[in-house]
Amino acid sequence: MSNEKRQLRLGAFLMTPGHHVAAWRYPDTEASQVLSLGFYKRLAQTAERGKFDMLFLADGYAVSENYPEAISQTVTVRPEPITLLSALSAVTEHVGLAATVSTTYNEPFHVARKFASLDHLSGGRAAWNVVTSANPAEALNFNKDHHLLHSLRYERAEEFLNVVTGLWDSWEDDAFLYDKENAVFADRSKLHTLNHKGEWFTVRGPLNVARPVQGHPVVIQAGSSEPGKELAARTAEVIFTAWQTLEEAQQFYSDVKGRLAQYGRSPDELKIMPGVFPIIGRTEAEALEKKAKLEELIPLEAGVSLLSSLISFDLSPYPVDGPLPDLPELEQINGGKSRFTLLKDLAEREGLTIRKLYQRIAGARGHREIVGTPVQIADQLEEWFVNGAADGFNIMPPYLPGGLEDFVDLVVPELQRRGLFRTEYTGATLRDNLGLKRPVHAASAVASTGAASAEAAVSVAVASTAEAAVSAAVASTAEAAASAAVASTAEAAASAAVASTAEAAASTTAGSTAAAASAALT
Repeated sequence: MSNEKRQLRLGAFLMTPGHHVAAWRYPDTEASQVLSLGFYKRLAQTAERGKFDMLFLADGYAVSENYPEAISQTVTVRPEPITLLSALSAVTEHVGLAATVSTTYNEPFHVARKFASLDHLSGGRAAWNVVTSANPAEALNFNKDHHLLHSLRYERAEEFLNVVTGLWDSWEDDAFLYDKENAVFADRSKLHTLNHKGEWFTVRGPLNVARPVQGHPVVIQAGSSEPGKELAARTAEVIFTAWQTLEEAQQFYSDVKGRLAQYGRSPDELKIMPGVFPIIGRTEAEALEKKAKLEELIPLEAGVSLLSSLISFDLSPYPVDGPLPDLPELEQINGGKSRFTLLKDLAEREGLTIRKLYQRIAGARGHREIVGTPVQIADQLEEWFVNGAADGFNIMPPYLPGGLEDFVDLVVPELQRRGLFRTEYTGATLRDNLGLKRPVHAASAVASTGAASAEAAVSVAVASTAEAAVSAAVASTAEAAASAAVASTAEAAASAAVASTAEAAASTTAGSTAAAASAALT
């Protein structure tokens, strides 16, 4: 099989010293280097040599102490992602830099400023993986006694994202003149104050960083729950997701892509990239030997702890060679709902004991595991890509640096031979390489469409693309404007700086309620 019209996208998901829970014990792993810049530099430059679209870093804000024995058996320390990616931006030129930052325990202004800065420092390569925190232990590190409920975390996340994208549009693209002779550093008429007042946040703005090189850093999401899918359809440009079978992945792909039209978006504006955990051997026997070695190295307590955390249910009292106990209903789970469902279904479908289940997910953590030769790995990636299950993949090396080097040296050339993957970078920014449009600032959108009233300006400001903006401009009632105002894609969140005055328009930028729309129309 081959596909000459489309090429897949690749992310290098770097969880050091590897994704497998026992990676640090694997003979070829440099476990002592998990905080070494030189180690990460090697990984980043390897991914860039393989023409990967981006590096992807996960993050968390707590060391879980529910399973004390597991703390001594697993890797619990890693660098803060934005700090690390800022350093890596200086030793790479093309590969994108994606950091996970939670909307549950951060503030929008800080996040907007950090990612805008990273985008400038890297020349337009920043991406934000927007997540809600699933670990209840994180609450205790942020002046909270209890973790927010799942539904409230998503409500907060949507407003958080609206505020951040609004702040990124504080300045128009051509606001800075650097006119030494006339002493004009910036055109103040092209500065727009946000003045956001919502249920979760009150943020005046403006941001003290120029509009990012990419307009907005690329927005990534990782949720596969119902609220997660709806939020992604409105706002995400890349989805990192987890599926075990082609049929499940196809259903998710079709479901989410099918939701885009109602937000004025086309299927190409969202890239779906399932996680893949490849164990690669030059022969199938070698690959299977690596897999067996990794499984052999899993400490029992670490395996049970990992599985318990992924399903948000303590399995330590139950026999490890018995089946999963009766688990709570999905509605009672306040952690990751989609991962809970995926692992419960996997255990039931294949009749796995607790031990067999944690061995199964100790590396992929619910994502798809592929074991085999470079040709076999490429076959399976191609099958998903050409059959409507993926636009690309987030590659999760089992151990580092060897697992990433094997993929770059053995699998990438096979994908290139089939015409499925680039041989050189062609874009100047991460957006370019992913095939994503640069968001148009709301003020520019209005100038190009000739919108002549505040009412039309609000409609244009919330449209998700320049084309959609023209259609949206016909919205003629506060009710219609309010509907449009909830669209929170990267461009939808652009400030409505186009109302009759720059300052009044900016105050409606992240408006996501009927009240905001009504205010903009007066």
